[in-house]
Amino acid sequence: MVEDVLKEAEAKMQKAVEAARRELVGIRTGRASPALVERLPVEYYGQPTPLMQISTITAPEPRLLVIQPFDPNAIPMIEKAILKSELGLNPSNDGRVVRIVLPQLTEERRRELVRLVHRKVEEFRVAIRNIRREALEDLRELEKEKLISQDDHRRGQERLQKLTDRYIGLIDSLEKEKEKEILEE
Repeated sequence: MVEDVLKEAEAKMQKAVEAARRELVGIRTGRASPALVERLPVEYYGQPTPLMQISTITAPEPRLLVIQPFDPNAIPMIEKAILKSELGLNPSNDGRVVRIVLPQLTEERRRELVRLVHRKVEEFRVAIRNIRREALEDLRELEKEKLISQDDHRRGQERLQKLTDRYIGLIDSLEKEKEKEILEE
């Protein structure tokens, strides 16, 4: 029973780390990457749709993104979504594709991006701590119902804490990696 609680908590923590990884990929560094905009929600005929579902996104040069919509009528919607995002990018189009030239990152913009990374990472740390709290409640409940002993409960708590520390460590290393990537040029 303790194993089940720990396995479920670990699975949720793994998902949180994967979500953090996906979220951080979308934060801009000095190089163009399709991941920067692929999840950007575009109001496409009244529906918020991820950009990658309505277009092909490529990075033909280190500082250039080219977005080729499947439907050319979507170009104004794509441009609007890019301008509304926190990315600070200026799209241009030729009627068939949207081009985004990534400007050099200023020192101030780098610091802003690092703060954004810290904010996002903290949200994922909180998510992992919430998973731990739920698992602790489950263990307490099992002990209260006499399904596990006090010793099992204590051992389960210790193992859960080690699990939590490991996943918080993974999140922290993602944060350090991203910060380093933003600050180097």
